[in-house]
Amino acid sequence: MSKFRVVGIGFTAAAALALAACSGNDTASSGNNAGSMAPSSSAPMSSSGTAGSPDGVTTNSDVFGPACSQLPQGSAPGSLDSMGPQPVASAASTNPLLTKLVAAVKATNLVDTLNSQQAITVFAPADPAFEALGEAKFTELAGKPDQLAPILQYHVVGKRYDAKGLATVGSVETLNTAGGPVKIEGTGENMTVNGAKILCGNIPTKNATVFVIDKVLTPGTNKN
Repeated sequence: MSKFRVVGIGFTAAAALALAACSGNDTASSGNNAGSMAPSSSAPMSSSGTAGSPDGVTTNSDVFGPACSQLPQGSAPGSLDSMGPQPVASAASTNPLLTKLVAAVKATNLVDTLNSQQAITVFAPADPAFEALGEAKFTELAGKPDQLAPILQYHVVGKRYDAKGLATVGSVETLNTAGGPVKIEGTGENMTVNGAKILCGNIPTKNATVFVIDKVLTPGTNKN
């Protein structure tokens, strides 16, 4: 997989991602200084047939999870209809489940970098995942993009999967290959990602399928 070289870190999960992972492993206007985040061609794709959509592309009818009801309805900003045509960082900026992550993205100027990707899967910690971190720690690590980069990479997969595709492969490598694979267990409402529950999954955007999760993933968790 390509290395994501950053001067500032992004996605809707950037600064906050590092916060929770920091103890274990001690964004969104312009991505011109962000470096490359191109997905690797060697990453597995979901297969056809039993794996749902062969290319991981989902529709509004595929969305599932207890927190999906918190999204706006109709064509309002943050609704499925509104997010679907937008690239992932722009879509996330309107998602009411991801306001803390969006604030981090805007501080690190990586919207363009994420929006330019062709087909990715994003595991996005929801706002409640950061409540125990503390404002001081969040602010501190938000100013240290070199520490945030590998955490962000661990939440982005260089291929686009739907939930059935993830369940079929069982584990996926992320852009942070040194962090080890992300382990997928269960299916549907019972699916977990490195033990994190899916709050709202299969969210379609123009260039990504998003899974909002209830924890921040820590690189190295599944390394042998």
